[in-house]
Order: sequence, then C-alpha cells, then structure tokens
Amino acid sequence: DEFISSPPRKTVRFGGTLTEILLKYKKGDTADFELLKHQLSDPDIKDAQIINWLHEFRASVAYLTKELEQLVNILLKLPWLRRSREVVEEYLGFLGNLVSAQTVHLRPCLQMIVSQFVPPRITIREDDVDISDSDDDDENVSENFNTCHRALQTVARYVPSTPQFLMPILVEFFPFINKSERTLECYVHNLLRVTVYLPTLRLQILELIIEKLLKLDVSTPQQDIEDAEETANNCASEEKSTEEGLFDMEEDEDRKGNKVVSPSMERMAHPLAERLDILMTILFSYIKDVCHVDGKLDISNTKDLYRDLVSVFDKLILPTHASCHVQYFMFYICSFKLGLAEAFLDHLWKKLQDPNNPSVIRQTAGSYIGSFLARAKFIPIVTVKACLDLLVNWLHKYIDNQDTGANAYCDVALHGPFYSTCQAVFYTLIFRHKQLLDGNLRKGLSYLQSLNFERIVMCQLNPLKICIPSVVNLFAAITRKYQLVFCYTIIERNNRQFIPVVRSGTSGDLVQTCTNPLDSFFPFDPYILKRSKKTIDPMYQFWEELSAEDLENLEKPIKKGTSEDEDDDFLKGETPQNDGVVEIAPNSYESNTRSPVSCTGSPADCYVPYPL
Repeated sequence: DEFISSPPRKTVRFGGTLTEILLKYKKGDTADFELLKHQLSDPDIKDAQIINWLHEFRASVAYLTKELEQLVNILLKLPWLRRSREVVEEYLGFLGNLVSAQTVHLRPCLQMIVSQFVPPRITIREDDVDISDSDDDDENVSENFNTCHRALQTVARYVPSTPQFLMPILVEFFPFINKSERTLECYVHNLLRVTVYLPTLRLQILELIIEKLLKLDVSTPQQDIEDAEETANNCASEEKSTEEGLFDMEEDEDRKGNKVVSPSMERMAHPLAERLDILMTILFSYIKDVCHVDGKLDISNTKDLYRDLVSVFDKLILPTHASCHVQYFMFYICSFKLGLAEAFLDHLWKKLQDPNNPSVIRQTAGSYIGSFLARAKFIPIVTVKACLDLLVNWLHKYIDNQDTGANAYCDVALHGPFYSTCQAVFYTLIFRHKQLLDGNLRKGLSYLQSLNFERIVMCQLNPLKICIPSVVNLFAAITRKYQLVFCYTIIERNNRQFIPVVRSGTSGDLVQTCTNPLDSFFPFDPYILKRSKKTIDPMYQFWEELSAEDLENLEKPIKKGTSEDEDDDFLKGETPQNDGVVEIAPNSYESNTRSPVSCTGSPADCYVPYPL
C-alpha cells in the first residue's frame, strides 16, 4: 500500500522551456518556477539533465537579473566539479555567459570558485551525531583544483575588474590556522597559483599568506617547539625499547644497517609548527619556481618577486618582534644572486641610518644586518668588509656627535639604534673574524685595527653595558686574542655598577627585570622546521665549535645576566649537525608586540665567564 501510494521518482523535467518559466514568474505565476528550483536542487540530478538546463540558461542569461538571485545561487551550488567532462565544459561556458551579461552576479560566482580551493569534507552522521569529519582523499582533487582555476580565468577574461572583487573574497575564505594541515596547504597552494595568471594580485596575496604565516610563527615560540620535539623523542624511545623486546634476534639482525626515515620523522611534534613547516615549504618552492625558468635563474622575474617580497618584509616582518622562521623567505631569495643580498643589506642600512624611522624599526634593521652577515654563507668576505666599513664609520660619526654634551651617557631610549649597530658589528666579527684574518694575517689585523674598536668600546655611551652579555663576552675574548681592544676593565666596571632591580609580578612574586635593555634578538637564528630547513641548511652558516685556545680565554665568571634562552648555537660552544637535530636555543623574547626598550618578561641572570 505504501509503495502504491508513494509518487513516482521524477527523472524528467516539467514546466516548459526555461524562457517560458521565467516570463511566467515575472508575471506572478510562480508554480513552474518553484518546480524548476526543486529540480535543480535534486541531489540525484543526472549529468544529462544538468547539461540540458545549463544549455538553456546560457541562452537566457539576459533574464537572470538581480531579482532572480535566488535561482542563480541554486545554479552556483550545482555539483558540477565532480561530474563528466561535458558537464564541466558546459558549466564553464555558463559562468562566462553569466558574468559577462549580468555582472551583478560576479561576487557570488567568485565565492563559489574560491570555496572549492580546499578539499571537500566528508561528514558521517550516526544518530544525528557527527562521528567523522576529515579531509576527502579524492584522487581527483588536483584535477578539481585545475578546473577551479580554469573557471577563475574564464571569469577574469570576461570581467576585467575581477581582481579587485576577488581579493576580499580570498581574505574572507582563508582557513583558520587550527584547520587541518591539508586544508591550509591546499588553500595556500591555490592562492599562489592565482598569482600566476592574475599578477596584479601577487603583492596582496603574498601579504595575506605571510601575514597568516607570521601569526603561526609568533604563536609557536622555539622553546615550545623544542619541548614538543623532546617529549615526542622521549616517547618514541620508550616505545622503541618496548617493541625491541617483542622481535626475534633474526628480525633484529635483518634491520641492522637499514636506516629508514619514516614519514613520521619528518613531522613536527608541535601541531602549529607542523602547519608552519608545510606552508614554508610551499612558499620556498613558489619562490624557486617563479625565479627559475627551465632550471635557469630568470633575472627579470627574480627582481620583480624580490621587490614584492621586500615590500611585504617592510610592512609585516620588520615591525614584528622575535619571529623565528617566516623572515627566511628573504634569506632564501637573496641566496639566488649576490646582487639581491647586497640590495637587501643596502635596504636595511637605509632603514637603520634614517633618523625619520621609528627607533624600534632602526634597531630591528640593525639586528637583521648583523644576523644576515653572520649567517649567510653566500655573502663573500668582501661584502662583509664593505658592510662593516659602513656600520663602523656610522658608529664613529655618531660618537663624534653624541659623546660630548647633555646626552653623552648610557641610555637605550636615546641611543637605541647606536647600540643595535654595535651589537650587529660585534656579532658579525664573532662569526667572520677567521675569514677576515684568513690568508694574510698581517693584512687582516691591519684592517681590523683600522676599524678602531677601542674608541667604540671606550666611549661614554658604553655599548658593552647594553649589548647582550654573551655577545660582549665572545667579542671581548676575540679582540683580546688579537690585541685589538681590552674590554674586561669596562666589563668589570659595568658589573660593579649593575644593581639588580626587583619588581612585583602579577602573581605577587618578586622577579628580576631585564638584563637585555635592547630586548634584541637574532632574526636568523638556526632554522628548526624539519621539512623546510632542508632548503635553508645548505646556505646557512652554523657556529663552529670553539677551539681549546679560544676556550682558554673564557675562564672567570662575570656576574652579568643573560639566560640560556638568549644564546643561539654559537653561544653554547656547540656545533649543530645537519642531521635533523639542530642545537639551538630559542629567542628569549616570545612576544611580538614588546618594544625593544621594554624589559618586561626578559630572562633572569646567569654567569658569563671572562679571563683574569
């Protein structure tokens, strides 16, 4: 009885031609129009039906005005992507006709296309409860993305103003950072593909992507990443020791000598670090692909991309304090050609010396110069010397102007850029002194003596009191070894003047204030994201282990504070290996909003050795 009383399944269309239905609707007869909407919304609609309807709609786009927006929205929800090739081609033709005749529907069309930039979600419900919501592993997902880009190109071809309408939609649809790695990966990859055929949007799209990467970066301090890795390694070791007892000796013998790197070893233990690692790998690949044509560096393409990346760097990276990884996109593109590295250094130098720039920007520019000169293998020693000449000459001129008079005293608020430049010079010398002296020791020493470090160290502004003590300590050891300047008298005097200040913390405890008044950081500290570090490591200068002779210069402790957190690999006297485990200490300044003049939340005191 139930079967007989139920209506037959509709497999054919009803209501006359599309033009007739639309004309009736405009006259107030909505019966056929409602039937049309019902048929188009049928989840079991056949390919042949879709093709027939789309063919008629293409011929009737003149009727699809603003008042028929609801009908257009139903058409935009048609499941066209995962259909036959005939459906896809007919739908692309319909989109072109629609946006060219009725630009009022441009935004909904763009939203529909961009919404397909991430893999579809499969939701399994059981008793009205979601029990599964995972990325679809459809084999055709790549082909679907290709079709989406064809659709976007079709729309852009018919409507030249597409880019200005598209950009806000790309921002709106960007997934939250807590979405799955696959979702973020696909969306960022598709955004970068858009820049290929809509180049006017490249700068804005790069800004959008790097802004999101930066939020990920500052949300995952290096200490948190290292702690997560350590915990994961400990758990893995425990599991391995448990499993080893379950295997026969023969199986153990079979496994000997066959070191296998499993995909799990490539994963970051920290979930946000894993997302950042994947996205940085995509960004590096994009930079390489844009700059190289047929395996050769394309100078024109590289210069254009460099300009865009420098613009993003100035807007987003430079004002952000203590980001750990994202800034390496500049490190990477500069490695392609020495001219780019020199241009970047010149750009930072202009930022540093311009008194119209805020002090915090000038100080950060100084940190980038020092870290870049120290860490970039691709920068030759002749460029290092040229930069040292610029920086040191500027320091001497600054001393000429400021070392006498009312402001001739140690004050970060007054002389922040000066101290940042001093630290950049000290840091560069620590890393590059062997190269500066290599080949002709007499000539090298003569050059270093010409820099007149003694005047800088002895001036009333007292940079040794402000710079990170661990940097000062190694600078003092190296300059003493080569009899360039003796810093320890000043260091001892500074330590006698150093009176720890206590303040009341939020929890009522007494905590010590900052012993690093610059609140400085080294932007190019060792890179620790497992996948993307493979791109950076070959061009990165790791700290070489101190020799016994160097260590002899570091004997007596100095009671001037720095924490282990302030030290990167070179301050620990260790040599990181490129085997996936990099010995590095994180930046101690996790906040991206703290002013370099502020000292809140800085590390506690420790001891730095110096010779008798």
